[in-house]
Amino acid sequence: MDTRIDLGDLPVDTSAPVLVTGATGYVAGWIVKGLLDAGATVHAAVRDPGRNDKVRHLVEAADSSPGTLRLFATDLMREGSYREAMRGCRLVVHTASPFVRAVRDPQRDLVDPAVHGTRNVLHTANDVGTVERVVLTSSVAAMIGDAEDILRIPGRTITEETWNTTSSLTREPYSLSKALAEKEAWRIAEAQDRWRLVTVNPGLVIGPALNADPTSESFTIVRQMTGGEARFGAPRVAVAVVDVREVAYAHLAAAFLPEARGRHLLMAESTDIVDLARRLLPAYGDRYPLPRHAVPKALAVAFAPAAGLERGYLRRNVGFELRGDTTKSRKSLGVRYRPAQRSMEDMLDQLARAGAANGAK
Repeated sequence: MDTRIDLGDLPVDTSAPVLVTGATGYVAGWIVKGLLDAGATVHAAVRDPGRNDKVRHLVEAADSSPGTLRLFATDLMREGSYREAMRGCRLVVHTASPFVRAVRDPQRDLVDPAVHGTRNVLHTANDVGTVERVVLTSSVAAMIGDAEDILRIPGRTITEETWNTTSSLTREPYSLSKALAEKEAWRIAEAQDRWRLVTVNPGLVIGPALNADPTSESFTIVRQMTGGEARFGAPRVAVAVVDVREVAYAHLAAAFLPEARGRHLLMAESTDIVDLARRLLPAYGDRYPLPRHAVPKALAVAFAPAAGLERGYLRRNVGFELRGDTTKSRKSLGVRYRPAQRSMEDMLDQLARAGAANGAK
């Protein structure tokens, strides 16, 4: 597995520590590793530094790199909890935000921590005089909620000008949380003039994790693919995908390139679960009960609840193409996208080695 971020000639400044929030997360782990490999001091904000099972991969990355890792206990919902971790930092990378779809209370479990956490971190940046730039992990979900958004945008193509207008607490609440959190970040950033906000808006992140037991929703989706839940077919719902290593590189480019500004859409390609599975069949079809066929829309809608999906969501989204213009991320940040198939193969290889892919034969 490729475990290095190729930073090329990126001007990584190692003279001051870098704060990474949500440092135990899927994307954040790669960001931390990229910084450590470049020789930076990383202030890793985590819930509980004493949870060895959660921070082990970060400690191991530090042990094998020229960089330095310092762990700080923080809480998205506790005012001022990031102050100590941010002290002396010129750069803040804010990745911490819940990424889960099965929640009991969307306001409490998704919107509040995403919005309040962003407000907490950025208000602290206002108070800590050393901060010069904040890089926010947003999402393509902040740009579109579902196909209704696609129908209204010029050329039906997502760009950095696109905003999600359709999501609500009862309709794609995760997407709502990302849109509201990013809007709050821009509101706070535009009210001051000392530090610059840059956002990274990836599609569904795929590829290997540094943590041996990843809990990201991305891995939940892949485990469903390999576990047999969709062995008789899956609905064709378009999804933008991008490798986690490209997402990490984009954050570091957004952090250190002097000209980096604004939002950046990240997607390697648009695909769907059936298309991804078919590409994996030659290498993995004899090991996992991957979906091989597309389920007709009417049937997918009828059986949506059994699959944990909303009927309305499938009615609105099955059969729609998803297109995105990634010119800005390629030109301004220098992102070079690897094929989705390679990312998925690395992901499945990791799950197979860990014995974590349900349904393995």
